[in-house]
Amino acid sequence: MLDVTERVAVTASPTVVSRKSVLIRLAIHVAWVIALAVAVVARVARFGFTAADQGFILAGSWRLLHGEIPHLDIVSARPLGSSVLHVIDFLIPAPLYISSVFLAMIELIVFTIACAALLTRTSPLQWGPLRTLLVAAASLVNLHLFTLMAWHTIDGLMLTAVGWWMLDAGLRSQNPWQRRIGLALLGFAVITKQSFALAVPIGFLILFLHPDARKQAKSWLRVLIDLLCLGSVPILYFGTVAAAGGLGEAILQLTSAKGAYGESLIWFWQNDFSVIFDQAQIDWRRAVLGVFGVSLLLGVLWLLRDRIGVAGVWLRILAAAGGVAITVYSLADTELSYPPTWAIKIAWIFAAAIVLDAVVHKYFPWRPLLLVVLAYSASLSWGYDYPALLGGTLVIATLEILLSAVPEVRIVPRVVTALAGVVALAAASFALVTAHDRSVTADQPHDKLTVDLGSVLPEMSGIRTSPITATYVRQIKDCVAKYPADNVAVLPHNSFVYPVMKLHNPFPLDWPLDAELVADAIPRTDAAIDNLNRDGHYLVIFQTLEIDALRKGVPVPASVPLDAEIAPTSSVAVRLIKDRLTGERITCGSFVGVWSR
Repeated sequence: MLDVTERVAVTASPTVVSRKSVLIRLAIHVAWVIALAVAVVARVARFGFTAADQGFILAGSWRLLHGEIPHLDIVSARPLGSSVLHVIDFLIPAPLYISSVFLAMIELIVFTIACAALLTRTSPLQWGPLRTLLVAAASLVNLHLFTLMAWHTIDGLMLTAVGWWMLDAGLRSQNPWQRRIGLALLGFAVITKQSFALAVPIGFLILFLHPDARKQAKSWLRVLIDLLCLGSVPILYFGTVAAAGGLGEAILQLTSAKGAYGESLIWFWQNDFSVIFDQAQIDWRRAVLGVFGVSLLLGVLWLLRDRIGVAGVWLRILAAAGGVAITVYSLADTELSYPPTWAIKIAWIFAAAIVLDAVVHKYFPWRPLLLVVLAYSASLSWGYDYPALLGGTLVIATLEILLSAVPEVRIVPRVVTALAGVVALAAASFALVTAHDRSVTADQPHDKLTVDLGSVLPEMSGIRTSPITATYVRQIKDCVAKYPADNVAVLPHNSFVYPVMKLHNPFPLDWPLDAELVADAIPRTDAAIDNLNRDGHYLVIFQTLEIDALRKGVPVPASVPLDAEIAPTSSVAVRLIKDRLTGERITCGSFVGVWSR
């Protein structure tokens, strides 16, 4: 007989499995992860390109590969841990951008696996087909319509989730290597983005307060090695910066950026509560309060289960079914629309169910709360302040908690649960493809993405975009070829060009948005301008067409006058560069620029 969620009892003795069996299971999991990533990239993720975001992290990696020091040579509002991580993208023997998209999808799937393993206290090698297929489906929902690329939020989520999972598993199994690798990954997460600063202190608390850790003897040597593992990556990162003389700049840059506090997560609670009772209006709070009510009812029935008997079992089954229905409908109703404000509702539905986990397992629900921390961390963003990268994970976590209150439910044979998993994966796949094909996010709709960017730049082979965006990219390539120079900048929103065209950007920022102009960014930009005016050998071109115009299908002009206005979103630094450079004024396609031989 098989539990409907294929739950593995935590207190059960570990199964003795032959090494061959473990390797076979591991190979199966590796195979489905790679196969799913390939399928997603082939049908969804490679379609669409935006010159704004894509390439931002890779441009930082390109600088690091050429010896530049974070915060000393590069001004950044965030630690450059993601750029360090994505140096690996350049090592893959394939076109850079398609490799980067594929690795990002692998990260997202591994993150989803880690969350499920952490919440359920199980190894993926113990999972049956139902849980495996549900996790695969959840990874597709986690992707939603996010533009897949090398990105610090995906890196931070993956490193934090895998780190907590390995730390938890290592403490439960008393495996020091698992524990210490997990600790090192948590330290790495912190240097991807300040949003993941909680990864380390929470890891520290788990290390000493974990139920299994309290039972284990701890020598001073063990504690010292564990703490060194936790701090190893930040120590190496900031130690390198400090040795180069850039620690002061790093501190100033990382502490002077505009903060993000996750305000989007609470906005809908501020609406008039009378709206909840008005069925003519849509109100997310109904679903959240519905799941909270179901969780309270299940908790009471669970505590009284010995007194109520069989009737209580049926009441719990009905209540759990109601909670599952609300949760699944709440997800289906979203249609994975963009922007993904719906993810806020999904996060609150999960939070509403956590009280049940505490009642059923008779413990402080720290594992579910770790997912809440991840959802909050993912929402700490200037431009994408939603926990949508956890949408699927939070749904299956909610189902896991609700069904934990009905352990009596069994389904036989096993093929039934496998079929349920197949249905879930098929539904998630259909929803993702449908949403992708009809929506405009990073680029135009799917049927208009007819040009392979490899026809313009070989490193972008496999990425499909619209003829309009392809023309825009081709104009950049033609400008660089027509006006050769040792130092080249394409401003303000085109950081993708530096790694794919192997260019040297003479300025301290690759994407000089106003929000990115932290600390001494302006004086350092001014100094770079002085150097260029003195030494020459530069080409700086400025876009006159906004990236949003490309998404909307606005044709790219074949030429513009020398006095054409640059893109309105150009920051004060970009305008300073344009005004102060003393070289020859040029025009090139839809770009204006300054060139010095």
